[in-house]
Amino acid sequence: MNPDNKIIEYSFSFSELKINPADVAILLGYPDGLLPEPFAEYLSEAMKKAENFSDLRGVVDFVKDVHFPEEVGLLTVQDTVFTVGKTVAHELRNSESVVLFACTAGKEISDLAQNLLIGENPVLGYVYDVLGSVAVEAVSIRIHEKIREMANYSGELITNRYSPGYCQWSVADQHKLFSFFPENCCGISLTDSALMYPIKSISGIIGMGKKVKYRQYTCDLCNLTDCFYRTRQKEK
Repeated sequence: MNPDNKIIEYSFSFSELKINPADVAILLGYPDGLLPEPFAEYLSEAMKKAENFSDLRGVVDFVKDVHFPEEVGLLTVQDTVFTVGKTVAHELRNSESVVLFACTAGKEISDLAQNLLIGENPVLGYVYDVLGSVAVEAVSIRIHEKIREMANYSGELITNRYSPGYCQWSVADQHKLFSFFPENCCGISLTDSALMYPIKSISGIIGMGKKVKYRQYTCDLCNLTDCFYRTRQKEK
């Protein structure tokens, strides 16, 4: 645990993420894993290049001061009120503390994908774009695992990850969430409209306590159609 609310930063190598090319193939639209050319060659090229990426990072902040106001759908973390919505508030309701997090696949893969998409090779750009999505999800999974280890050490349980923009949680709360971290932490910044840069970044909250629950699958809670998990479960 981190009782003093000190921020912990993590950095990962691409190999540590253990990304399965089959997961990338699913999001590329080939659930059987048999990628036609040029996708097979491009994915192999992208995976090899990704081995040199050095900005796969994340940050977490453990906060014990958590309250659920009487008004449904709100969560107060210290003095900050988050409009998380009924679903997320319900899933976090038994939390004795929360973990705020942000993570990124980094500027390099985000910029590379965008430049190729609008430039000379949009197909290769699309491959990098999908790989970036899988990579940042893998970073969030590794961070979630580290939080679970800390919780287990103190005899606590954790919830799933929940992010602004999902399950009716207003994306505008990104600004409130990032107020818990130093400016430009892990190289992530926010636009005025609360979008993260690098694009392949994720932020959110995880509940912790002795009575919280972790759901193996949460697609029934969310109506998002382009989610990584929804796509992977549907295609497998």
